[in-house]
Amino acid sequence: LKKGRFPSAMRFPILMSPLWRPLLLPFGGTPDRSYAEIVDGELRVRFGWLFDQRFPLSAIEGASPSHWSVWAGIGWRTNFRGTVGLIGTYVNIVEVRFREPQRVRMVLPFACRRLYVSLEDPREFIAALRDAGAAEAPREPVGAGTNSRPRRRKKSD
Repeated sequence: LKKGRFPSAMRFPILMSPLWRPLLLPFGGTPDRSYAEIVDGELRVRFGWLFDQRFPLSAIEGASPSHWSVWAGIGWRTNFRGTVGLIGTYVNIVEVRFREPQRVRMVLPFACRRLYVSLEDPREFIAALRDAGAAEAPREPVGAGTNSRPRRRKKSD
C-alpha cells in the first residue's frame, strides 16, 4: 500500500511476475504505471498505456478474492462480453463487480461488468474499497476468464 499523490489517495500496485515483465514493458506495464488507486470517491485503475480508467465508487457492487485461469492469459485481456483482466501474474487476483456495465477503453471501447486485477495486496485493497463504501463483504472466489461460472457447493448429508 502506497500513499498516492494526494493525502487521501490509497494506491495498490499491480503484481507483475518477473517472468512476464518483458512482455508487459512494451505497452507500459511498469510498476510506476500499474496500480489501483482509491481517491476522491473514485477507483482509478491503470495498467501501462493501454488501460487508465476511473470508476465512481458508487458504481462498484463488490470486490472479492478470485483467480485467473492460465489459459485466459497475461496482460490486458477481455472477452468483449463484460470481463476485463489486468493480469501481471496468476496469483493475488481480485474481482471487482460493477452494478451496471462501465464503459472502458483498451484500444476499442466496450462495456465492463467484471474487472479482474492481480494486486500485491489484494486483502488490503478489498478492505479499503469496503471502508470507502464501495464493496460488501468478500464472497467465495469464483472462476475467472472468458467463460467463468460460480463454483457449485457440495451438498452436505
